[in-house]
Amino acid sequence: MCGHRAPWPDAGLIRAAAATAGRHALHADVSGSLSPETVAALAAAGFPGCFVPEPLGGAGATFGAATRAVAAIGEECAAAAWTASVWAYSGRGGAFLPAEGRAEIWAKNPQARLVSSTAACGVRAAPVAGGWLLSGAWRCAGGAESADWALLSSAVPRTGDRSVLMFAVARGSFTLAHCGESSMLGIRAAGRQTLVVERAFVPEHRAFVWDDMRRGRPAGPATTARLAPLSAVTGLAFATPILGAARGALRLAEERLAVRPRRSAARSSVRMPGRVAFARSAAEIDAAALLLFRVAEDADMCRSDDTPTARGRRDSALAAELLTAAVDRLFRSAGSQGRASSHAMQRIWRDVHAAGAYNALRFESATIGDARGLLSV
Repeated sequence: MCGHRAPWPDAGLIRAAAATAGRHALHADVSGSLSPETVAALAAAGFPGCFVPEPLGGAGATFGAATRAVAAIGEECAAAAWTASVWAYSGRGGAFLPAEGRAEIWAKNPQARLVSSTAACGVRAAPVAGGWLLSGAWRCAGGAESADWALLSSAVPRTGDRSVLMFAVARGSFTLAHCGESSMLGIRAAGRQTLVVERAFVPEHRAFVWDDMRRGRPAGPATTARLAPLSAVTGLAFATPILGAARGALRLAEERLAVRPRRSAARSSVRMPGRVAFARSAAEIDAAALLLFRVAEDADMCRSDDTPTARGRRDSALAAELLTAAVDRLFRSAGSQGRASSHAMQRIWRDVHAAGAYNALRFESATIGDARGLLSV
């Protein structure tokens, strides 16, 4: 064999994963968990190994490819897309580990599933011979139910603070505390749980400085995906599932408009507002996609200067606002049927609002402190 691998993603596997996620989307929304079939399909599509370096068996994919793939899943189920994005971007974080740590995670399984959390609570990392004894709790860990590893911070990170470490903790060393995820407004099956660790030994080779990931400065040879500063792509990771969900809402609206009773002038005039809402929402969704793919392109070009980083934060947040406005409009035009709890439009509307509420996608938060970079955009 020549050893050549086709570029990620495999379109057929992405379509299959999206179809599986769509079939189980209602159950996921009600139960608060992705189905085993959906989890397996996302893994088979290669999301965990998306950004894993190629020498370790991963895809070494681009941000553009990841954005397209996650959005495709989001058209069928935003919670599944959220999990796919978490796996992909957490895998990128794992690539900042020292060589021995990377090998431990991926040598036997290039598709090992990583999740991450920096929402540290009561963390104690006691230095011991060869590493640390780690204890604490970490909130907001999406996709943790099916994770093999977790990247957990020693404290809540602060820009420039090189004392904050990220630890890779194996699945057998942490437990999950359920926090009523199914009662959330939306993306209920994204599995945002609290990870609890009690005196787990973490060797030195399974730790790295968080600020190196923030700046896109790995310790060893870098893939393109590893060079992008964290703040340049965090919003992209969270906004892409929303893009997919908004496209799903647009498809539902298009299907509704296509099912028409016999024409009449009266009916045509009544339907005109729905057509206008559809057209405006379609334009906003396209505009948001253009913004997000420019963020991905900047990251793929390894541009780490202030302007693209600030623009990436700004554009991801603005894209989320545009997508939320578009889905709001489609939801209002869907009629009473679309407001039913069992209807996909209502689920999408809830998912988009829940996902868009994240701090990384709030326009004010995304642009505070970036005036110098943004003035030159």
